Amino acid sequence: MLQINGHCTNSRPLDEREDSEPLIENDPIPPQCCSVRLSLAVLMFFGFSVVYALRVNFSVAMVAMVNTTASKPAPNSSVVHTCPPLPDEVNTTFQQLDGVPQYPWDLETQGWLLGAFFFGYLCTQIPGGYLSGHYGGSLFLGLGVLSTAVLTMLTAPAAQLGSYWLFALRVLEGIGEGVTFPAMMAMWARWAPPLERSRLMTISGQGSNFGAFFALPLTGYICQTLGWPAVFYICGGVGCLWAVLWFSLVSDDPRTHRRISEEERNYIVNSIGPQGQGHSWSVPIIPMILSIHLWAIIISQMCFNWSYYTLLTSLPTYMDNILHFDLKSNGFLSALPYLAACLVANASGFVADFVIARRVFSLTVTRKIFTLAAMLPSAAFLLAVNYVGCNHTLVVTFLTLSTGLGGIASCGIYMNQIDIAPRYAGFLLGITNTFGTIPGVLAPIVTGYFTEDHSLESWRKVFWLAAGISLFGSLFYSIFGSAKMQPWAMTEEEREEAEQKRIRSAST
Repeated sequence: MLQINGHCTNSRPLDEREDSEPLIENDPIPPQCCSVRLSLAVLMFFGFSVVYALRVNFSVAMVAMVNTTASKPAPNSSVVHTCPPLPDEVNTTFQQLDGVPQYPWDLETQGWLLGAFFFGYLCTQIPGGYLSGHYGGSLFLGLGVLSTAVLTMLTAPAAQLGSYWLFALRVLEGIGEGVTFPAMMAMWARWAPPLERSRLMTISGQGSNFGAFFALPLTGYICQTLGWPAVFYICGGVGCLWAVLWFSLVSDDPRTHRRISEEERNYIVNSIGPQGQGHSWSVPIIPMILSIHLWAIIISQMCFNWSYYTLLTSLPTYMDNILHFDLKSNGFLSALPYLAACLVANASGFVADFVIARRVFSLTVTRKIFTLAAMLPSAAFLLAVNYVGCNHTLVVTFLTLSTGLGGIASCGIYMNQIDIAPRYAGFLLGITNTFGTIPGVLAPIVTGYFTEDHSLESWRKVFWLAAGISLFGSLFYSIFGSAKMQPWAMTEEEREEAEQKRIRSAST
């Protein structure tokens, strides 16, 4: 039996215990306030705020970069049916600053440019997760942010050279950023005590939604005051500054951190146990491929991400072409859903940890409840957008609720990898995120294809498709999802211990 601070852990098999009982029950827990583990979560929060700002600023800047006169269809086209201008609207056309270039990119070109990032993002998820799980995630997370920030500052020169050069640059940015989320998961496999996983991982991961919330309106403001090239120079510079702080303050493992207290270090190391060690070069690929529980995570993440990436990349275009908001309003209103998601997700993290600690439900049931509570209402509100026509207030409200409630999924499917295989959590996130990024490639292209005529009817097809895919994903996960630690994820020692407990339990 494992000894933790002088107390024995529960004698039930590891896979059952991981699903229904916390790893530590009665031992004192060092306060989270001002702790190193909370500081790590906060620093990660700002890191993911930066990387998502670097990702989404292009969506808003695209409105300023494109010569809309050249890219929109002729006014007399009979298929164009957008909403009427707002009552107090005088001129919503973006007024470009003198000397700032614009480009005659059509909707198809814009869709390819918006999706280019994800072509690169697909390539480094699995290698990043594999290497982070073996070596530790701090180096890969830091380099991922730094490389993306440096490349972002080259956006304006690349656009001047042509759309193909800009497409290639966005692909390279995706390659750099692709390692960040798997590296985060690999780090939390070593840093997050089981009873604090939901809140710590939610705090750090929700930097992505906060970054989208902050960057979208800021990008609109900078475009109108300084010109769109300034967006990429400013955001890239902030990313470089964050990287300096990260490499100065962070350690891969609590055992090697210079400023952690002995009490906190022992609590983290003992509560996580052997699963807090990095994995070897060999990983159980075949059992992973055959695991229906892993495929439940993969399928549901792909389905959820279709809606998320559709709005992330195309919502500013919808606000501009259909609802006719000016660029400043466009950025702010496009950002509201991500503020809502950030707040909802962080609240969900505390609720999930409370439910798990009090054993209200098993860990599997908890993950399924949070996943369904995210995906089903999100799909419903997305469909509701189709039935309010040009009511600007209701459209913005429903889009905000759809994305905001989606934040609940951060305590469901997006945490499930560390439940079923803590040792391989970074590698598994690389796998699931690779599949989950496919919608990031396809959704902007499909949206551009559907909305070539800029009509309200064509956008309804976009929302119907996203809602239907989300519904399918929620049902698939509710049937096949699990949070039990998988046998292939256990060490030899853990397997032997579990087998001994099973035999002892059967004999009694």
